[in-house]
Amino acid sequence: MFAIPFRKAVLGAALALSPLGALPAQAVIQGEVSRDPNGLRASVVRIESTQGEICSGTLIAPDLVLTAAHCVMHRAGYSVVVVDRNFRQRRISALAASMHPDFVPGTTPEDQPGVDLAMIKLAQPLGPDFQPLDPRGAGSIAKGDAVDIAGFGVVAENRRNTARTLRQAHLVSIGSLQVANRVTVVTDRRRFAETVGAGACLGDSGGPILRGGPGGYQFVGVVSWSSGAMQQNTRHRTACGGFTAVTPLGEHASWISARASELSQVQAGEAAARAPARTDWMARPGRRR
Repeated sequence: MFAIPFRKAVLGAALALSPLGALPAQAVIQGEVSRDPNGLRASVVRIESTQGEICSGTLIAPDLVLTAAHCVMHRAGYSVVVVDRNFRQRRISALAASMHPDFVPGTTPEDQPGVDLAMIKLAQPLGPDFQPLDPRGAGSIAKGDAVDIAGFGVVAENRRNTARTLRQAHLVSIGSLQVANRVTVVTDRRRFAETVGAGACLGDSGGPILRGGPGGYQFVGVVSWSSGAMQQNTRHRTACGGFTAVTPLGEHASWISARASELSQVQAGEAAARAPARTDWMARPGRRR
């Protein structure tokens, strides 16, 4: 996650939106741990690289994960960690990954001119204990929409040992913003990023933005980057708990559908021979760290 100097522009959007009813800040960073065995643990996964990086992602098929492209842009081994109904962790190697063709590797997320989306093919499909979310009917994220965020990131930048636990939060959309590319901005629905509240932090990149509730979640966006709140202690500034920038899935439904179809044909042992167009690495399994 990264901070950028765009707070004034987003503040204007936030102030133009009438505040919703005050709710406790149940945050990915401050947060509410997801403990329901029938809840988001069945759909949200953790992505780890052999370089020590952590991201989040969402199952869209038993063997496919949708995440942010900057989470898999390095030449490294990757694995996906899932959580079963008893909250035991299981690690699965990533067989292949494919970034959106407009994504520019090596560009920080907030300066990314392309589309920060990627898809991962798992070495083996997950069973009925897990629940993929369908991104094809995402639709747009309107200003004022109540949404949820989920991820395996840290509760604060200086608390790296708090990563690898699934947390979720209630946020609100304050509309679209054109930076290097176009994103949707979501934030704490009570604090509106004036002070630190709910939002994404390190390790939450690639995680889902969801509309609806348990049993009826609609997968509408992927977390790309975050900035800190506008009012901060200058000695302890953070890029977390302010604005969270999201890649809206409704605008990229055709790529998601086409790439899911291509990657579904890739089989273990023949990845290199059957690489779909614009697959960025194949058969580079992650090792346990």
